Amino acid sequence: MNIPQFVNRRYVGSLLAFVAGASLSLSFAPFEWWPVAILAPAVLMGLWNRAAPRRAAVLGFWFNFGTFSVGTYWLYISLQIIGHAPIPLALALMLGLAAIMGGYHALLGWALAKYTPRDGVVRWMVATPAAWLLVEWFRSWFLTGFGWLALGYAHTDNWLGTAFAPIIGQYGLGLLTLVMAGGIVTLVHGTRRERIAAGSVIAIAWIVAFVLRGIEWTQPYSRPITVAVVQGAIPQDEKWIDGNLESILDVYKTRTRDAYGADVIVWPESAIPDLVNNHIEYVREIYQEASARGSSLVIGTLRAEENPKTREEEYFNSVLAMDRSSPGISWHNKHHLVPFSEFFPVPPFIRSWLKLQGLPYSSFNRGAAQQEPLEAAGQRIAAGVCYEDAYGSTLLSVMGSATMLLNVTNDSWFARSTARYQHLQISRLRAMETGRPMVRAANDGVSAAIGPHGEFIAVAPEYEANVMRATVQPRAGLTPYARTGNWPVLSLALFSALFSAYFARRAPRP
Repeated sequence: MNIPQFVNRRYVGSLLAFVAGASLSLSFAPFEWWPVAILAPAVLMGLWNRAAPRRAAVLGFWFNFGTFSVGTYWLYISLQIIGHAPIPLALALMLGLAAIMGGYHALLGWALAKYTPRDGVVRWMVATPAAWLLVEWFRSWFLTGFGWLALGYAHTDNWLGTAFAPIIGQYGLGLLTLVMAGGIVTLVHGTRRERIAAGSVIAIAWIVAFVLRGIEWTQPYSRPITVAVVQGAIPQDEKWIDGNLESILDVYKTRTRDAYGADVIVWPESAIPDLVNNHIEYVREIYQEASARGSSLVIGTLRAEENPKTREEEYFNSVLAMDRSSPGISWHNKHHLVPFSEFFPVPPFIRSWLKLQGLPYSSFNRGAAQQEPLEAAGQRIAAGVCYEDAYGSTLLSVMGSATMLLNVTNDSWFARSTARYQHLQISRLRAMETGRPMVRAANDGVSAAIGPHGEFIAVAPEYEANVMRATVQPRAGLTPYARTGNWPVLSLALFSALFSAYFARRAPRP
């Protein structure tokens, strides 16, 4: 039985595609079986080989549905267990996201089957990697975007990531991963000459990665600084109960006093479950104490501000930096808001229904797309809130002046699931791409200090209140990726996809 006959069986091929897609989630944290990021796409490429457009669409759908139904199962935890949404609604939203992601790959499979060579090295190592990468990039920004489980993130702990992340970034790593996956298909199905070429490409990629893995693309800036992350570990189902506010305020005041003396003290996202406007004296007191002991204070907070044009109050999920060495303060306002959490793209009557059901929902305003780094302890800090660090290219405009990275988050929304480790892996790749240290402050973990190669400097114990201390070395200069961004890789992918379509048209398929 050959592969085309196997694929055309109604259920067997679809099941294999689903299993391959589901297994792809194992290549990401906390499992980090990175070879699966190469092997799983290779399975789908093999199944797509010579498949008709409609069949290729079905296979593509089940592959990506498998990846996201397994890889983002934690959405159910956030929606139902933490958010108390009705079970049917939570399941519908979780599986709906997986189905949308499946739709992207259904379109990809259909287009590859219709417009590119049916088989051969151009199909496996040029057309499919290029088109796949373009779809991955498209889904990262379309309709606010969802860039989770992108292939490049699987390589935070191998030579490919260490060597190529600062040169070609996440999407470049993804494209290289797909080229190697196509190489595996070529080793199985290609001619002798094609197999030699595929094997050479794979070997050269690893050899170059070995040679480049130790290069320092950025330089130390000023002296090393000490950072202290205050991890409050407030359970999510207790955080927003009105009667708990005073005890939460006391937790952060007490723990912050334990951190005095660090150059920068950091609180996680929305550390205090209330608008900071209502606690100005509280924050001022802590800042004055911290400043007197040599510490700058950076806190994740919610705030309200009157729009001078409309005279209406606007609400922001923000980071506030209070620098002991300068009289001013600086803000970062979250730009990439979470759909169905921080804003609801639904009609007003749906919002009213959610309110009647007692479901937590908010309506935040977006911060500017480009914002200046925060200033603290003589450093300029490129900040992000929650999953903003999944939008890596937004950091690049400030890398000329930023000396370190910061992410404040509250991953307790996803309980003890894999989401927090996937998010940590994203933060690590941002550090690798920019050649900057990254400080993560999370409500109950994973709080960490990360070096410019993605290595861990310090990691706080999870699910307990503590103060994590670390020493990080700020850095200056630009990596090749920080200079060019994603456009060289995306342009190469677009050219390769168009070339493949032209090649297929010039050489009609049998």
